[in-house]
Amino acid sequence: MGAPSTVWDTAKMALMLPLLPVQASLGNTGLLPTPPMGFNNWARFQCDLNESLFTETAQSMLSRGLRDAGYNRLNLDDCWMHHDRAADGSLQWNTTKFPQGIPWLASYATKYGFHLGIYEDAGNQTCGGFPGSYGYERLDVETFASWGIDYIKVDGCNVWAEDDRSLRDEYRARYGKWNEVLSELPRPLIFSESAPAYFADNASDWAAVMDWVPRNGELARHSTDVLVYVGEGSAWDSIMNNYDYNTLLVRYQRPGYFNDPDFLIPDHPGLTQTEKESHFRLWASFSAPLIISACIPDLSDEDIAYLSNEALIAVDQDPLAQQAALVSRDGTFDVLSRSLANGDRLLTVLNRGPVAASTTIPLERLGLSQVGCEYLARDLITGEDVTLQNAIEIRLDSHATSVHRFELPEGCSVVTPTGMVFHTPSGLCLTASGTTVAFEPCGGSDSQIWNVLTETSGKLTISALSDKSLCLCAHESRVLLAGCRSVGTNWEHSITGHLRNTDGGCLTKVSGKVTIGDCVVDNAAQILGLPSGVHLTDGLTG
Repeated sequence: MGAPSTVWDTAKMALMLPLLPVQASLGNTGLLPTPPMGFNNWARFQCDLNESLFTETAQSMLSRGLRDAGYNRLNLDDCWMHHDRAADGSLQWNTTKFPQGIPWLASYATKYGFHLGIYEDAGNQTCGGFPGSYGYERLDVETFASWGIDYIKVDGCNVWAEDDRSLRDEYRARYGKWNEVLSELPRPLIFSESAPAYFADNASDWAAVMDWVPRNGELARHSTDVLVYVGEGSAWDSIMNNYDYNTLLVRYQRPGYFNDPDFLIPDHPGLTQTEKESHFRLWASFSAPLIISACIPDLSDEDIAYLSNEALIAVDQDPLAQQAALVSRDGTFDVLSRSLANGDRLLTVLNRGPVAASTTIPLERLGLSQVGCEYLARDLITGEDVTLQNAIEIRLDSHATSVHRFELPEGCSVVTPTGMVFHTPSGLCLTASGTTVAFEPCGGSDSQIWNVLTETSGKLTISALSDKSLCLCAHESRVLLAGCRSVGTNWEHSITGHLRNTDGGCLTKVSGKVTIGDCVVDNAAQILGLPSGVHLTDGLTG
């Protein structure tokens, strides 16, 4: 997949199946306040996992500085178990692959400063054909806890609807059961959900599933697997596919819950060095999980160096956990920004084009619009500093990514959430033209970049950079631009993706037109992406 406009078939986007209102309810924030970092075998080794792989990986991560850089998790994926359960119904590890056992491996991991995670499936079989946990959730959770496991990835293969439920309601019931049994443990396990990935080809179903996964766990894999080491196709396209999906989910992420665009694959033979480093920089900008799936002992020193970049890891692990959001997209450059816990502002720029190119980014597009301010911008790759007042010049090779951290001086610390307002299923940008608005292909102009101000009442006013004196306004069934104190210019942005006018009704895409319609939770025509840092309501009842 390229841009998000190709994520879903337009016929599927028309589905408008109502759900009960969704409340934003996250897991235990203290359980996973920042995204996990570590190793998983799947993308590199798939079912070729064993005890030696994990002990040798642990020792290599120690000796090469990765554990001390923060990569402290060792996660087993599929195929670790025996094909049959024990007589009492409990899972058994494959004794050929793990002769000393999973409890021994968990103890080994702890001895060297790591945590051990494990894999199961919500169906009756795993994706690899091993015993699934359906009907055994409580027993399996208790087993894992007794082994010393503190992290579980639950996949979604081999799930079929039962009891007249729809398939997506079946997934909700299955993963809800996992949440129930995990919550009853004296020491909860980190819960990684895979449910959204099984609905990624349908905008309405995917949005409906994404609305409940943050209730259950600490992270969720939302799209297809990143290309495995022996897979066919383009590894870069696979990364861009998951990157694009991740840009649609900014509103869900916060401390305690993280969007998971899948593994880092730094030794994939289909990637250039530039692409590998871009992959890491983008995931760090997202505050995404940094789980390496590679042969760690064979990684080059160059790979270890970029994976250990302290400044970028600090961004990934920033306690605000805000995800970088799209500021602009013009067919060559994706520009993203976010805030950090100390008030700094992050700028990430990706060159998606086939050749080296340059761009100039006004600081106003980062939400930095105070007159007379100078900002210190640090390049987080080179460590070089530059003082800027109005704009920054960026030149990047094809598929390269730059990351700058802006320090906001005293008196210049005001940040206005600024960026694209876009229809997530189609990828089309809300575009201002005089006093009218429409959804059009994104081109990166000021007419497609919006300031989102939060009033003291908590309501939002939204104006394009092309004319900040005019704000988005609902007038009867129409949406237009009017003076920012006009009736109809106050909005609420919901965790479900809706932009609801306080006079009633939600902003709705009808072809390229922008209208006001009745709010329906999983109406794909009403699901929008806004900049990071925008005030959110809990749901359509908020």
